[in-house]
Amino acid sequence: METLEQPKATQKINLIDGVFTASEASDIINSVLKVKINFHKLSRISITEGNDKEECTFDTGRITELIDEQQIAKEFFSQARLNGKKLKIRSVIQIEIED
Repeated sequence: METLEQPKATQKINLIDGVFTASEASDIINSVLKVKINFHKLSRISITEGNDKEECTFDTGRITELIDEQQIAKEFFSQARLNGKKLKIRSVIQIEIED
């Protein structure tokens, strides 16, 4: 009789790990933030797709939060660039199965 392996309960993805110039760091972080902002915008649109009675009133809090973080990051990278500093970035995504 064959036994089935239990799926992993967690998964880690080492997404970013390195030292970057301010411009490189800016490109990386802005790309990630843009993807997340677009994800939330598309999710919001898909909820109302085909429903002409929907009032389109949604909490845009997460989108606003990410846009604010983009601005904060822009200022941070500008300061690092002006001071000729490199930036170390580490980003691990941890995924857990939730019941």
